[in-house]
Amino acid sequence: MNVVPYLSRDPLILELGCGGGKRDVRAVGVDLLDLPGVDIMGDALEVLSSLPASSVDLIYSEHFMEHVPQPHSILREAERVLKPGGEFRAIIPHFSNPWFYSDPTHRSYFGLYTFCYWVAQTPFKRQVPNYETPLAFELVSARHIFKSSPPFLVRHGIKKILSCWVNLTHWTQEFYEEFLSQVMPCYEIDYRLRKLP
Repeated sequence: MNVVPYLSRDPLILELGCGGGKRDVRAVGVDLLDLPGVDIMGDALEVLSSLPASSVDLIYSEHFMEHVPQPHSILREAERVLKPGGEFRAIIPHFSNPWFYSDPTHRSYFGLYTFCYWVAQTPFKRQVPNYETPLAFELVSARHIFKSSPPFLVRHGIKKILSCWVNLTHWTQEFYEEFLSQVMPCYEIDYRLRKLP
């Protein structure tokens, strides 16, 4: 697990849990398994811990954070290694996703307010308690994503329209989670956080 060769990259982008295919070819792929596209094989928390402070421009993950037993630990290390203004982006299955429970490796549930418990600033009027010192992040956005795989094109089209309505305002997002999420499940949620100066 040697991170030194990658520290000179500009920008330095990490993709945690990249699996067999990175979404961004410029990213340094991190995964536990030795698969094509993995640049650093190792535990994501250990890799983050080995990086110098304020050395990373962007940390990205897709369908990774739900597998981590302590997602707050990943976020804490991300706060340390990201440059001021750097971004942490995570796409995670929504708690209402009916397939979430089929995977025995899923550990944590995520909804609209999950990151609000950990960060210093959020865009929502509704406030939640911080049980620890808030991390120096601003939650820029949390967007619900609805989708169906082909060949279900009509279903996919309906879900795209639903996605537009749910993400119209924070009020519609809250209304969806409180009243509709168990009737019309959401596939995933896309979080964007920015490190505060």
